[in-house]
Amino acid sequence: MIRPTLQISRDQFRTNIAAVERRIAPSALMLVMKDDAYGHGLGWAVEEAADAGVTWFGGYDIRTALRIRRLLVGSQRVLAWATSTDEEIAEALLHDIDLGIGTSEYLRRVIAQAQSLGRRAHVHLKIDTGLRRNGVLPTEWDGFVAEARAAEGAGTLEVVGVWSHLAEASDPEDDEAQQVFLTAVDAVRRAGSSPELLHLTASAASWWRPELRGSLSRVGAFCYGIRSADGPELDGIRPIATLSVPVVHVDDGDAVIAIGSFDGLPSTLAGIEVGTPAGLRLLREVDATTSIVAGWPGMQSGDQVRVFGPGDQGEQSATTLAERIGTVGEEILTRLTPRVRRTIV
Repeated sequence: MIRPTLQISRDQFRTNIAAVERRIAPSALMLVMKDDAYGHGLGWAVEEAADAGVTWFGGYDIRTALRIRRLLVGSQRVLAWATSTDEEIAEALLHDIDLGIGTSEYLRRVIAQAQSLGRRAHVHLKIDTGLRRNGVLPTEWDGFVAEARAAEGAGTLEVVGVWSHLAEASDPEDDEAQQVFLTAVDAVRRAGSSPELLHLTASAASWWRPELRGSLSRVGAFCYGIRSADGPELDGIRPIATLSVPVVHVDDGDAVIAIGSFDGLPSTLAGIEVGTPAGLRLLREVDATTSIVAGWPGMQSGDQVRVFGPGDQGEQSATTLAERIGTVGEEILTRLTPRVRRTIV
C-alpha cells in the first residue's frame, strides 16, 4: 500500500533542544510533551530527550505523565498539571509524578490521596496571573497557601514549586503578571515553604523575555521546530518533521499524490506551494484520499512531494501552513491519521 510518510529527525530534535537550552540558560528546560509530543510520537522523543540530558518533562495530564515515567530509566522528574480524577492522582503519587495544583478543591483531593496512600505529594502551586486558566486568584492565594503549608507540616506534601501561565498578550501585561507571580512567591516563602522551582514562561516568553524566566522554563513547540503562530523564525531551530507523499500516477500533466482530507490534510490548503524534485509546485486540489499537484518535466510515479518540512526543497513549515488556515502548527501534525507512516531517522 502506498502511504504518505512523516519522517522525523532525531538529530534535529537534539539540535533544537540544545539551542533552547543555550537560549534559556541558566534556567533549566522542562520539555513539554502534550498531544503525543505535538504529534511527533511520545516514545522515541522521551528516550531521545533523556539521552540528551533533559531532566524535566511536562506531561500536561496524568495519563501522559505516566507514559513518560514508564519510558524513563533515570531520576528525571515529570510534571502533570491538568486537574484529574482521584484514581489518576493516586497513580501519579505511586509513580512519583509532580502535580501542578491550581484550585483549592484539587489541593484537598491530592492531600486526601496522599494521606490514604501514605505518600508525600510533590506539588507546584499555581497562581492566576491573568490568563484565567486554572490558577488560584491573588485574593484567594493566602488561604490556599495556608492549606498547603498545613499539609506540608503534616508530612503529606512538599511544595517544590510555584508557577503560572502568562497570557502573552503584550509585554506590559506580562510585566504586570510577573509582579503578581513574584508577590505570590513571596507569600509562599513567608508562610514557611522553600520552593526550589519557579516557572512562569512557556515557549515564546522563555525565548524572547529572559527577565521573566524562573529557575525552570516550560518549552514544547520550539523543541520540535514549531515556531509561534505569526512569530519570527528562531535561531538554531528547524522543524524535525517532513511530510513526504509519493506520486501515485500522472493525470493530464498533473501529479496525483497519495494523501487527502481523510488522512488529515486540510482541504483548505489547496493553493499552497509544495516541494517537488523540480522545485515548488502548486497544490491544486485536496480530495478525500488523493491530492493534485501541478506537474513538472519528467515526473513519474514514486516521485516524492514534500507537503511540509524544514524547507530543503522549498516546502513550507507546518506552522506556515497552519497560519494559512487559522490554526497552530502542532494541529497540522496531530490531525494526521494512522495511515500516515511515521519513521524516525
